This record gives sequence, C-alpha cells and structure tokens, in this order.
Amino acid sequence: MIFDSTDLNINSDKIPQEFVWPDHDKPSTNVPIFQVPLIDLAGFLSGDPILVSEATRLVAEAAKKHGFFLVTNHGVDEKLLSSACTLMDKFFKSPSCEKQKAQRKWGESSGYASSFVGRFKKNLPWKETLSFAFSPKEKSENHSHDVKDFIVRKMGDGYKDFGIVYQEYAEAMSNLSLKIMELLGMSLGISRSHFKEFFEDNESIFRLNYYPQCKQPNAVLGSGPHCDPTSLTILQQDQVNGLQAFVDNQWQAILPNPQALVVNIGDTFMALTNGRYKSCLHRAVVNSTTERKTLAFFLSPKMDKVVRPPEELEGERAYPDFTWSMLHEFVMKHYRADESTLDEFTKWHKNGGSF
Repeated sequence: MIFDSTDLNINSDKIPQEFVWPDHDKPSTNVPIFQVPLIDLAGFLSGDPILVSEATRLVAEAAKKHGFFLVTNHGVDEKLLSSACTLMDKFFKSPSCEKQKAQRKWGESSGYASSFVGRFKKNLPWKETLSFAFSPKEKSENHSHDVKDFIVRKMGDGYKDFGIVYQEYAEAMSNLSLKIMELLGMSLGISRSHFKEFFEDNESIFRLNYYPQCKQPNAVLGSGPHCDPTSLTILQQDQVNGLQAFVDNQWQAILPNPQALVVNIGDTFMALTNGRYKSCLHRAVVNSTTERKTLAFFLSPKMDKVVRPPEELEGERAYPDFTWSMLHEFVMKHYRADESTLDEFTKWHKNGGSF
C-alpha cells in the first residue's frame, strides 16, 4: 500500500483501519494552549550579564520540567526560512511515482517515506516525510551526508536549486544548535563550550514533514506520541496549528509563532545530562481543511561518540554509556519511538542488544 492522501480522502468512505488510532490516543478538539517559555537568543549571545542570566534561568526551568522552549532573535535568515517552507510543495505535491524515486530504504536515515507503510501495520501516521542525513561540511568527510548531493542523485538536476536551499538550511540549523548548546551548558553550571564542542562534528537528521488534510482528523494522528531519540530538535512550523506536548498530565497545543523556532530536548541529551533535563512526549494532529508543513533538524552526536554526562553531572548514573549509532540502530530496526524509548533501549543495551 502506498500512502496517497488524496486518493484515501476521495475514494474511501472511511479512513483505512491502519491509520485509525486507539481511542485513548485519538486527539480531542479542545486542548489548552501551552505557554512555552520564550528565550531571546541574541540577548544571551550579547554577553549582557542580565540577559544571559535571564536566558539561562528560563531554559533551565523549562528543560527540567518538560524540555520545550521557543527561541527568538535566533539569527537564521528570514528569507531562508520562508523559501524552505514554500519549496516543500515542489516535492510533496509531485506525483507519487516521482516521490518514490527518493524512497527511503529500510534502516536508512535519508529518503522519502509515505507514512510508515512497509515498516508498521497499525497506528500509521497521517504524513509524508523527506529526510536527509547531515554533517557539517567543514567537519565531515562523509559526502553521503550532503543534502544537495543526495536529492540531485535521487531526483535529478531539476532538483539542484531545491538541494541548495536545504543544504544551506541544514547548515544554518546546525550552527544554531551549537549556540543553543552553549546556553544549555551554562544553564547546567558546566563549561559553556562543553556541549558545543561535543556536537561540532554532529551526524544529524534533517526532515521535511508534510501532513495532508484528512476527512476524519479525529481518528488519526500526524505523528503518534513519542519522545525524540535524538539530542535536540529545532522545529520550524508553518502557520497551521498541529503540534502538541504532554505537560502537566494533559495534551497542550504549541501554537505557531512566526518570530520563533520551537526547540525540545531529546532522549540522547537527557542521557547526557544524567536525567536532569527532560525529553518530553509530543505528537502532531491534522485537520480536515488544510495541509500542514514543518521542518525539523534533529541534532545528534557523531555516530561513534560515547554519550556520557560530564563529571559535574555524574552522581548516580541514570543511563549507561552508549553511542548514538547504537540508539539510532535501536529505533531504526528494533523499536518504534515512544515515551519509553530510552528506558527500553537501556534494558536492551544491558541485555547485550537483545530483548
């Protein structure tokens, strides 16, 4: 089965059962609005002691409680953000046979995926994705992690400009994530440069998410409840509501803010902080009238780097040492990311890589 939302919306009386979620997971129409802390990144980077103190206080409070915050004055070019969002239509609104040229192979990070068709049989997400493995050019010899090269190789020279925009976008988000890592380091009372240096040679994932409209939006989910297994997620939303976080024992909506990017802590960074900072459960809902588009940069360490808290945060260890390649393999081949990924991985890891 190929996920073709147009066909499913027009030619089916009901959404196929594979996409229908259990009642306890189905979205409700009225959820409260989550007042996400707003961090002025330019203020932090200015070095002004008052602004630095305020930014580190706000981010520490958010990261200890739920792991979500917004960054404003982030320095990413507004034209780049706008064109990156608009350009998504070139790929996602092309025919299915065209998109299949970039089909993601099992166990790989890069490529096109129509829902999770082929990997899972139920609770399928109502979305399409185009993902890219990414490493900063100046730090990487791995040309398979070049966004532009990948898309041109798969889709042809007609996608060269597309590739150039998303290569620039991924580089900008990688640079931004390192600035946020300086803020997180200071907020934990450790060296400002510790996490920045740890992630400078990152091997990350950059993803375009396309959530088509659905005639039964209250039966499906765009993304099921999960915590990100990566380290830090930077999300650009369009102006369509859809992101929800599970905070204070209830789902709350994170409304689009055109002046800010959404940031959340992932499982790997929770392990790096020895559990001090939280990876938060979140999901995406869809609607019946319009599609929704987001761009997500998932910061991750170099594959072979050992994930271990700095000495200042050690104490009694919440999680064992591991590498990102081990956790990445776990979620790509053995486990569907949810709210228990890190705990289940820890058990799997202690068991020598078996259940």
